[in-house]
Amino acid sequence: MNRTLIVVKPDCVGKGMIGEVLKRFEVKGFKVISLRMLHMNREMAEAFYSVHREKSFFDELVRFITSGPVVAAVLEGREAITVVRSMIGSTDSVKAAPGTIRGDLALGLTDNCIHASDSEESFDREFKVIFG
Repeated sequence: MNRTLIVVKPDCVGKGMIGEVLKRFEVKGFKVISLRMLHMNREMAEAFYSVHREKSFFDELVRFITSGPVVAAVLEGREAITVVRSMIGSTDSVKAAPGTIRGDLALGLTDNCIHASDSEESFDREFKVIFG
């Protein structure tokens, strides 16, 4: 069994879609190991997105993720990172396939409803930022 981290972003939390997002993973067979609702401050957000620090969109990511509450969850299941990334869809929600979380629940690029770890290294770093 593998683990991964998802973060339901402020746009999705604001639309009342937390349950819908978590339900999709539970129906697929993932187990929710840890769950936390929080409002990231700038320091947390900068650490969370540290791999993007030198990119032009870094400030936009930080500004958006700190704009409202988020819900973070650690999911456990077979090939968790790969399967969850497939379930969430393309980063640009407009290009995300129907049936994916972003394809069904979002229209934005930064405000794209959900984040999911893209590797074991990302999971380790992101988990420490969110859960300490």
